[in-house]
Amino acid sequence: MSSSFKKALKSHQKEHRERSQLSFRKQLGLLEKKKDYKLRANDYHKKQNTLQALRKKALEKNPDEFYFKMITSKLKDGVHVIKRPNEEVTEEQLKLMGTQDIRYVEMKRVAEAKKIERLKSELHLLDADGKQKNKHTFFLNTKKEVAEFDLAKHLNTAPELVNRVYNRPTIETLQKETVKGATEPKVVKKLARQRKHQYQILKQRIEREKKMFVIGQKLQTRKDLMDKTKKLKVQKETVDSPAVYKFVSQRKR
Repeated sequence: MSSSFKKALKSHQKEHRERSQLSFRKQLGLLEKKKDYKLRANDYHKKQNTLQALRKKALEKNPDEFYFKMITSKLKDGVHVIKRPNEEVTEEQLKLMGTQDIRYVEMKRVAEAKKIERLKSELHLLDADGKQKNKHTFFLNTKKEVAEFDLAKHLNTAPELVNRVYNRPTIETLQKETVKGATEPKVVKKLARQRKHQYQILKQRIEREKKMFVIGQKLQTRKDLMDKTKKLKVQKETVDSPAVYKFVSQRKR
């Protein structure tokens, strides 16, 4: 290998590094490196290109060009705002529109309530407050049968599973080999996660149904206020409840 080739190798070349700011020049701030210059230069050229494109667009613009927003918008506080046309609507039409809104909200609320009932029937409120709401009554003929009654034997299950509200397998089911995997910790954790997820969905639907009920009440209150009658506000409107008004009773012919 010749000496000139050795000098040309990158492995034998000296590594050139950018120096940092000298100690006696620290008051001048950070010393700009090449990467900082590249960022600043790219930003500068990007802005120059944008300005050049805007100048070209302004020069090539047709002065007689027309846009509909020229007459449908106005300048308000330095911002273009679209003008809203004044719609001619009678009081009967407003009441009808309010009634349709109330019916739509009520329809959605009823649909949500049906979904809640279906979820409750599927989950049976498992482990709710630690109490079993459902009752299972057994009828016996004599007092002796009542005294000797064995609930675990009657249900054909293990005594440890008698107080369970859900998933109460029989002794034959427990003895099968196919059910052995159901007692594994991974399977139990997976079932617990699924049950927790279902309860979260149920909670969200209950909250949504409550919100829809409050919205329906507020819409009904606003519809009632459209009547030209004397009224007195008793309670202010809140997030969870509509405003309460007291109307003066009038005699209608």
